[in-house]
Amino acid sequence: MHSSKLIIIVLASIAAAMPCWGQKKTAQLTYYRYEYHNEGRDTALTNVEYEASCYHIQNVGDIQHPIPGYAEKHTYVNNTTDSVYYQYRFSDSSYYTVSALRRDDIQWDTQHIDSKTTRYVTSINSNRIELVFSTRYGKDITPLPYYGRFQGVMTEMRRNGQVQMELAPKATPRVVAPGSLIPRELGVRKSSRELSNLEKRRMVLTTRVFNDEQICWGKESSHVEEMPRDTTLHFAGGTLILKRLRLPKLPSHYQTFVELRQRSNGDAYDRTGSVFIIPDAGNSLCPTFFDAINGHPDSLPSITGRDGQRYQGIVPGISLMQRYRISSLVYTPPVELMRFFTPFGVGHYNERIRLDGLDWEEETFYKQEVTDLQSLLQGDVWIGCFIGNYDGGGHRVTLDIKSYPGDYEWDLDDDTYVKGMVQSLVNTCNVLEMAGQNYGKIFGTDSITVSFAVTPLDSVLTLRYISTGHGGWGEGDEFVPKENELFIDGVKRFGYTPWRSDCGRYREWNPVSGNFWNGLSSSDLSRSGWCPGTATQPVYFDLSGLEPGTHTLTIAIPQGQPIEGGFSHWNVSVQLISRFKDIRLQ
Repeated sequence: MHSSKLIIIVLASIAAAMPCWGQKKTAQLTYYRYEYHNEGRDTALTNVEYEASCYHIQNVGDIQHPIPGYAEKHTYVNNTTDSVYYQYRFSDSSYYTVSALRRDDIQWDTQHIDSKTTRYVTSINSNRIELVFSTRYGKDITPLPYYGRFQGVMTEMRRNGQVQMELAPKATPRVVAPGSLIPRELGVRKSSRELSNLEKRRMVLTTRVFNDEQICWGKESSHVEEMPRDTTLHFAGGTLILKRLRLPKLPSHYQTFVELRQRSNGDAYDRTGSVFIIPDAGNSLCPTFFDAINGHPDSLPSITGRDGQRYQGIVPGISLMQRYRISSLVYTPPVELMRFFTPFGVGHYNERIRLDGLDWEEETFYKQEVTDLQSLLQGDVWIGCFIGNYDGGGHRVTLDIKSYPGDYEWDLDDDTYVKGMVQSLVNTCNVLEMAGQNYGKIFGTDSITVSFAVTPLDSVLTLRYISTGHGGWGEGDEFVPKENELFIDGVKRFGYTPWRSDCGRYREWNPVSGNFWNGLSSSDLSRSGWCPGTATQPVYFDLSGLEPGTHTLTIAIPQGQPIEGGFSHWNVSVQLISRFKDIRLQ
């Protein structure tokens, strides 16, 4: 065989195997794509450029300012080679995956509408899918190649009876430059799962706050003149860690979560933990909770209960300078992002004991949405994590803040709206326990009353309320349901009894929980709003409708009396969340 003929054969084989390179003339089909919402239906476009046996699919959008991690998606189909190429173009790189066009794993019922039109029907994940194809065009084209290959051009797609896509009436001829229908270089090849995971990771904005940090008793407490950024410091004998970091301001369509991973590093017991923010920590003109962390809790405004004890920093307080008419300088308690409880020794003690039918988990994982506190999670933010313990090994924790987009558009105009604010009203969770901050025992002799302001702009007011009871066996409040009463302006508005009766579900996280003669474990016992190895979910109380002005919140709990040297106490944190009317900033 002559070498020239061999070259021609090889080139022809490559052309048949690869996407359609070097095409000049194409035509275009346009599909209307519908998205259904409560308020109506949105319409978008999908264009399909085709020539010979190849076509290119792309959704048409008007995204002016894409979110970080956004990928422009292109789909290329080669009918000759029965191949689909899915390409994701990020701002700095491109990736793609390849799959077969034909699918044998989806079974379709066929309904012939006329001699040239066929309806295909199937059920996927309990959804009825209908595809209509027409052979009038003399081409095989589908804008949804993940459903497989069909004869003809898709003219309509319905899901559960609603039209999701339909073909526009007319195909449009178009001329493109050679090689532009399908690029020669598609990027780095990945598997379908790898590409999907890569897209999600890039779109989710993740801030690693603490990375495998130790929280234990016995470390020397830090003392700084000014809190450095991006540095983890240990306080309260090592039982509290703190970091100052800068977080971006996000459009309102993002949802934000905190994720915490914890394992025992030597401590065997169930402990109270808290992830919190210090509001106004950088304000040097008024006392902040950082003053107590860096110094002593007695530096904070305090309440003296009828029991004669001081309770430091649990409610907003007036600073000395405010008494001299500097009205904006008010101390506010830390804002609790998440209350969590360590289990009995997960990780460190997994080999200590074996029980039939139980495989111990390696760590606890807590995830909680904090979107309603988003206004505090931007700019200069001080985040702490506390676990109360007196063990030299203690615990190890990793904390992430993750924000998930609800739209592909960054939406810069969103910043021109006043959205709302968060006021910290109460926090009796003594995260400075090992530095001398008192337990929340005040409810044994007193209720707590705080004032808050409602402005004419407030349209939705919500109390975010976290409450857990603690203390002793038998009659201690940890094991006895107690109603929390909430009064607004002296009138009882809400009653709530924190209680968890599902603690036995988390036995796999509690390898050294005490085991009783009757087959129960101490981690199985129901508790006042918590279980070993869980996070406590906030509850929400609607205060919308309050008149503008100053109001009071009073919290009363029938706390149990001290028994045999032990005592009961309550960890209560409350924030007032205001949603403002849509008022544009001028």
